[in-house]
Amino acid sequence: MARGQQKIQSQQKAAEKAAKMKKAKGTDSKKAAAAGLTFKCAVCMTQMPDPKTYKQHFENKHPKSPLPADLQAA
Repeated sequence: MARGQQKIQSQQKAAEKAAKMKKAKGTDSKKAAAAGLTFKCAVCMTQMPDPKTYKQHFENKHPKSPLPADLQAA
């Protein structure tokens, strides 16, 4: 136990470093991913990132339903 003080200092230093890393990380990946999903299917409420993907989804998953007005141009 000759290194007790050094161990305590090392733990404190590691805790400070971890706190800085956590603070520097800043963004939450779940929030960033949710922000990217802007289009929502009117039938099944699935979220899509862009109109092209939304149109493909609608044509494949809901072929009997008419296309929504926002997908007519896409």
